[in-house]
Amino acid sequence: MADPTRIWTAALIVIGDEILSGRTQDRNVSQIATWLNVQGIRLREVRVIADDRDAIIEAVNLLRVRNDYLFTTGGIGPTHDDITVDAIAAALGVEVEIHEAARAILADYYETRGGLTDARLRMARVPAGASLIENRMSGAPGIRHGNIFIMAGVPHITAGMLDRLTGTLEGGLPLLSATIGCWVAESEIADLLGATEKAHDGCQIGSYPFFREGRTGANFVIRSTSQAGLDACVSDLSAGLERGGWAVTAGGI
Repeated sequence: MADPTRIWTAALIVIGDEILSGRTQDRNVSQIATWLNVQGIRLREVRVIADDRDAIIEAVNLLRVRNDYLFTTGGIGPTHDDITVDAIAAALGVEVEIHEAARAILADYYETRGGLTDARLRMARVPAGASLIENRMSGAPGIRHGNIFIMAGVPHITAGMLDRLTGTLEGGLPLLSATIGCWVAESEIADLLGATEKAHDGCQIGSYPFFREGRTGANFVIRSTSQAGLDACVSDLSAGLERGGWAVTAGGI
């Protein structure tokens, strides 16, 4: 029987010069983290790196070993600077090959869109031994090799690939969360936060301060894999804040 206390982890590598230059704003981190939580997998680390072969190889070989799963986004398109597949193949010590099922998918998709050119055929290239992740949005599939998931950089295409993976990865209990907020400075309730978290095993409390309307406040996000534990921690933290004279807003401010 699987250990219910086992914590499954993932890392994400966001690949693309356009992300680092600021020309494109990444939205994949949030949606992948949210999706992983539902699968019972914690996103433990995110790296944003350039379209650089050596940098990709280094990051892949580090993160695929120290996490249960590794996701990458970006760099699997039809142009010369899409080098993610080549770099990951090099990291794994395998050749790059044309996946015949991917070729067929692309040929069908582009049949009425100008045909399968050499550039478009690049999107059928995979590290040898890989399987495919279906992409209903634009034809070009994602790629799975062992515990590595190579996905598109375009957020709505990534979302479709995640949908196809839903329920297929082994994970633990989903991570639940609740948010409360109040107009209080973190420094005034730091001891309360620490004591409340310590009193509720299996719960974590994140504090996120803000300054609005000329006032200082903070939202507190409580996380747990147990609904009962989560509810108890929220109740105790709310009571502690109210005893200190601070009104609590469920759902945050």
